[in-house]
Amino acid sequence: MTDNASSPTPVTLLGTGAMGSALARAWLAAGHPVTVWNRTPARAEALAGEGAAVAASADAAVAANRLVVACLLDDDSLGEALATADLGGRDLVNLTTGTPGQGRARAAWAEARGARFVDGGIMAVPPMIGSPDSGAFVFYSGSAALFEEHRDVLAVPAGTAYVGADAGFAALHDVALLSAMYGMFGGIAHAFALIRREDIAPTDFAPLLVSWLTAMAPAALESAGKLESGDYTRDVVSNLAMQVAGIPTFLRTADEQGVRPDLVRPYLDLMRRRLECGPHADEDTTGVIDLLTAS
Repeated sequence: MTDNASSPTPVTLLGTGAMGSALARAWLAAGHPVTVWNRTPARAEALAGEGAAVAASADAAVAANRLVVACLLDDDSLGEALATADLGGRDLVNLTTGTPGQGRARAAWAEARGARFVDGGIMAVPPMIGSPDSGAFVFYSGSAALFEEHRDVLAVPAGTAYVGADAGFAALHDVALLSAMYGMFGGIAHAFALIRREDIAPTDFAPLLVSWLTAMAPAALESAGKLESGDYTRDVVSNLAMQVAGIPTFLRTADEQGVRPDLVRPYLDLMRRRLECGPHADEDTTGVIDLLTAS
C-alpha cells in the first residue's frame, strides 16, 4: 500500500456503505481529496465530518473529479446511479461486486460513453482496508492505461493485482478464489460436524485442522501444473482408484456420527464418475475439473 500525500489525486467515490466508507477513509488519511455520494444522503454525512465533500447527486459527484470509483450494491445499482451522468473523459473504476459478463458489458457501456474503465474485485473485508499488514488486495482488469496512471492512488486502500485487459478477469479471479474459500468452509463444517457429539473439544481439534489444510494447500500448485501439461498421472502419490476405494469409509463414518454428507458427497460422486468414465485409475483428482467443464 502506498501513501500518496505528496501528490494527492482527487477521487470521487459512489457508495458509502461499510466498504465504501473504509475506502474513503483510507484515501482521506493519505491526503487525497474525496467527494462522496450515496443514494441515502445521511449515510455519507459521517464522512463529511472527516473531510470528504458530499455531492448532492451522482451526476454532481462524477462531474467533480476525473477519477470515479464505484462501490455499490450490484451492477444494476451502478447502472441506475450513472444513468444520466456525463462520463466523457472520466476514468471509472468499478469495485461493485459482479460477474465476469457484467464486467465486460459495463466496460463496453462505459467506453461507449467516453470513459476509460477498470473493473475490480476486492479481496478483503472493510476492517482490512487501509491497513498495510492486513493482506488486503484488489484484482483489477480492463484499461491498462487507466490502471497504470492511477496505480498509486488505487494502492492506498489495499494492494493491487492487475490481471489483464479483459474487463471480466477481475470478477472471475474474485469469484474463483471465493469459490475455493467456500469449498474449504464446507470441508471445515463437515469435519467439525463429525466430532460434534464426541468428547473432543473443538478448540483442541481446530489446530490439527488448520495444520492439515495448510499442508494440503500446495495441491493447487500441483493441479495447475497437471492442467497445463495435460499429464494427470505425473508424480501421483494417492491415485484416483485408491481414493475412490475409500469413499465408503467417509460415507459410513458420516452415517455413524449422524452427520449428513451433503457437503462432501458431490465431490466424492465426481471422483467416482471420473474413475468410471475412462482409464483414469492412475491419475490424481485433477480430472474432476474436466468433468465440471464438460459441455
